Amino acid sequence: MTDPFCEGQIVTVFRSRLREDADPRYEALDSSLRARAAELGGLVEVKSFVADDGERATLVTFTDRVSHERWANDDEHRAAQRLGRSSVYAEFSIQVAECLSAWAFTAPD
Repeated sequence: MTDPFCEGQIVTVFRSRLREDADPRYEALDSSLRARAAELGGLVEVKSFVADDGERATLVTFTDRVSHERWANDDEHRAAQRLGRSSVYAEFSIQVAECLSAWAFTAPD
C-alpha cells in the first residue's frame, strides 16, 4: 500500500447518521459527488466506514487548502448539502484539519 497522506494535505472528517426515511437519491448522489470532487482536482482519496451503531464516517483528503476550498464552495456540492440537511441526515458533524505530519508502515512480504 502506498501512503496517500503527506504534510500540508487537508483532511475532512464527516461523521453522520442517516434518517430512517433518508431520501433514496442518497446513494446515487454520493457516487456523483465523489466523481465531481475528482473532476475539480486535488482530491487524493475518499474512504467511508459505518460503525456497528450506525454512525458513518467519511474521510476526504485533498492535496492542499486551495483544492479543498474549491470543493467546499462548489455549487453542486452546496446543493447536495441542502438535500442532506433537508432529507438525508438525522445529524452530522464536520472537522477539517491540515496534516502536520505523516508516516506509514507496511510489513515486509
